[in-house]
Amino acid sequence: MPVYVGVITSPTDPPPAPTPVPTPSPPRRPRDRGRFELVWVVPGEDRQVQLTSDAELHFTLDGWSNVTGAAPVAIVADPHPRGGTRVRHIQPQPRTMIVPMRVRADTHMEFLGGWRSLVTDIVSTRRRGPGRLRALRPDGSAREIECYYQAGFDGEPGQGWLWDTAVLSLYCPDPFWRDVKAESIPYSYAGAPVSYLSPYLTVSPSSVLGVTTAHNAGDVEAWPTWTIIGPATAVVATNHSTGESFTLTGTLTAGQVATITTDPPAVRGPGGANWSNKLSWPGAVLWGLQPGVNDVEFAVAGAAAGTKITLSYVPRYETA
Repeated sequence: MPVYVGVITSPTDPPPAPTPVPTPSPPRRPRDRGRFELVWVVPGEDRQVQLTSDAELHFTLDGWSNVTGAAPVAIVADPHPRGGTRVRHIQPQPRTMIVPMRVRADTHMEFLGGWRSLVTDIVSTRRRGPGRLRALRPDGSAREIECYYQAGFDGEPGQGWLWDTAVLSLYCPDPFWRDVKAESIPYSYAGAPVSYLSPYLTVSPSSVLGVTTAHNAGDVEAWPTWTIIGPATAVVATNHSTGESFTLTGTLTAGQVATITTDPPAVRGPGGANWSNKLSWPGAVLWGLQPGVNDVEFAVAGAAAGTKITLSYVPRYETA
């Protein structure tokens, strides 16, 4: 009897699907991180000297100190009977900035000219008053700080032929940075008094000349200047946000000017006359503007056509 031998086979598996080839992503454009620049504004000239450009004979090195940070403070404290202390006063202190600089050139005479020029521009603060170190940001904004040259143009041993290094020490009496431009708010006399039923309210000669808000965009107090143009016989200036006010009593005829500054405190009348004794002492406070919104008010006696007050101030900041 024949015997049949069978062959057992397994079903054929389908071929695997091809692995997709990933599509390469387009190359990412390098992000423009911007550039932080330092500029020295020469005192008495308003000429700007670039300090961070590699295209110049001089440029800053790494190792800045106390330039972009917060202002230093001194804390006055009294011992507490139960332990520790109680803080009585916090006083901002002058800032001393350290800015290393390198001067280099291809020839000795080119180097010498660049070194001497940089020394003249910065050391001139001894004769001309403070220069200004200005910080420029990529968005076009800028802040600056007043400073005096203190030390640093000593040169380094072994250098002085084609290059040399100066570690500048710049003394800043006011440790806060400030805006480059001042903010101004004008107030003008609106005319003779009218009925409250009038669609356009005005101000009487013996009442409020202006009520508004002054916005101090800075981190710290801003110290304003008032310019008063007559006619006027008395001015009451109030900062309702701080509760401080002062009264200036003095006659200004049409077109005459009085100026009140708060830092340093001073009052000047027509022709530069000293009007400090015309303030309402001892209660007068030549107030500053706190950070944020300040509700301010001016009342003028004797106002008439042409009476005007301009409040101007420069916001100040902890950092650059």
